[in-house]
Amino acid sequence: MRKVYRSLAMLLAIIMIFALVGCQSAVPTSSSSLFKAGTYTGEAEGIHGMLQVEVTVDENKITEVKVVKHDETPGVSDTAITNVPADIMKYQTLAVDTVAGASVTSKAIIEAVTKALEKAGANIANLQKKPEVSATTGQTIEKQADVVIIGGGGAGLAAAISAHENGAKVIVIEKMPRVGGNTIISGSAFNAVDPVRQEKQGIEDAVEKHYTQTYEGGDKLGNPELIKTLTDNAYPAIQWLESMGMEFKDEVFTVLGGLWPRAHKPVKPLGTGYIETYMSYIEANKADIEIMVDTKATEIIMENGKAVGVKAEGKEGNVILKANKGVVVAAGGFGANIEMREKYNSIWPSLQNVKTTNHVGATGDGMVMAEKIGANLIGMDKIQLLPMGDPETGSLSGNIEQGVENRIFVNKDGDRFVDEGARRDVMTKALFEQTDATMWVIVDKHSYPTGDTKNNFNETIDQLVEQGRAYKADTIEDLAKQIGVSPENLKKAVDEFNKAVEKGGKDALGRTLFKDKLDSAPYYAGARVPTVHHTMGGIAINTSAQVLDKDGKIIPGLYAAGEVTGGIHGSNRLGGNALADINVFGRIAGESAAAGK
Repeated sequence: MRKVYRSLAMLLAIIMIFALVGCQSAVPTSSSSLFKAGTYTGEAEGIHGMLQVEVTVDENKITEVKVVKHDETPGVSDTAITNVPADIMKYQTLAVDTVAGASVTSKAIIEAVTKALEKAGANIANLQKKPEVSATTGQTIEKQADVVIIGGGGAGLAAAISAHENGAKVIVIEKMPRVGGNTIISGSAFNAVDPVRQEKQGIEDAVEKHYTQTYEGGDKLGNPELIKTLTDNAYPAIQWLESMGMEFKDEVFTVLGGLWPRAHKPVKPLGTGYIETYMSYIEANKADIEIMVDTKATEIIMENGKAVGVKAEGKEGNVILKANKGVVVAAGGFGANIEMREKYNSIWPSLQNVKTTNHVGATGDGMVMAEKIGANLIGMDKIQLLPMGDPETGSLSGNIEQGVENRIFVNKDGDRFVDEGARRDVMTKALFEQTDATMWVIVDKHSYPTGDTKNNFNETIDQLVEQGRAYKADTIEDLAKQIGVSPENLKKAVDEFNKAVEKGGKDALGRTLFKDKLDSAPYYAGARVPTVHHTMGGIAINTSAQVLDKDGKIIPGLYAAGEVTGGIHGSNRLGGNALADINVFGRIAGESAAAGK
């Protein structure tokens, strides 16, 4: 009997062991699960403030990542807000790629998701391992259109629309993960003589004056025919954009280095209004206009001396695009290509360590490809710097000026040192001569009536002060102490400026552009340094945007527009002329390519 009981006890023990093993395999315990199931939030600092995410996990998988709150700039950061969460879920890792051109937003999303997953009990070190991504299939994708455009920035998209308006089917390829190029992150000022807006403001202007200032502002090195084409067609380009829904503010202003109040400011921040306008048209006509992002052009295909297509590399393999009528090169400048800058620079000190306002894709690819098939490159040493770079990034963001007439520049001693309405190269050369090549922009309440007033880059002055990128004070003396300059010198600089405003005419530094005194608290200051901004040199074209070879002859089937071209701006581009350039010559390139002339 005792043996029976012992046998039954052993049998029950074995059954319990199997039962326990079965339970463990069916329901993971906390030691074997990856997460504590639930929904968690995390925050991190984006470009314009805190970004918040909401992350949902079960015990073994990240099931959802949502950016639920942010103040990032629409258009600029949209791709990061879409792609980064999607990649985190797809690859179940935090080691995902940032989106080029939106790296700050990308990193903020990753950091916020990390904080959320920490709350879920995740092993963060394991989640930071790079995922294995299968290689591309190596397939070759072949497509055909009437017009193929290299570059999805402002010039390329303007050309796409114009080509379509003239009856062409179009393919646009863009090497970056989103369209927009430098246009979408630009200050957005568009120079055009405007008989409606300027007359209302009592501003006298003329197309001839715009022409003369552009020609002389570039030291008379620009092609007069190209300059005339630019200035004659600038206002029609404004009207063209407005016909597609683009909105500009009612008042024109003088942009930095623009030399005259003819700059139009879009209602939307930065250059997002331009890109949204182009893309709205393209989306409405997507049966005839295709955009291919993450697709890098590598070669212009030539047959019998004519451009007939483009070879490219995409995520899924090689791409061959045949163009029935023409190829448009609109790939931008080379401001972000340090090696290329050093190769051609003959004007400035070494630009090796000078940051840039340009997006990371501005590497001169289009110029290199065009030169390989015989295009003439001109003015390549003409590289424009601005005195308006962010000290940390070189970008234009954080700049507190609202227009030329209402601010002054002072150096680290608190002294003015240049005519703040001068040409961009004049101001930048003067800044290089100051201590640490650093200056302070000084403005007052006239520029920022309230703390939530935004600068030209969609940032409120309160945000900039909170982030330590701008300083605020109720007196000039207190402002001087905060930024570390002589209170006496800064007070003298402001007082002399205010006297010049009263007197009008020309001040001791040669300045002639004035509006309001700096006499209303609060006062603000923001630091700025030299930064590479624009490359005036590039592919030689004629007034029909046809590409020219080294003998001045037209290369059939090949067109170019925007910063990839040279010959328009001479040695110095006027502020506000780039947006005019990309739209005027983008339209012309698209029309010419569609005609196949």
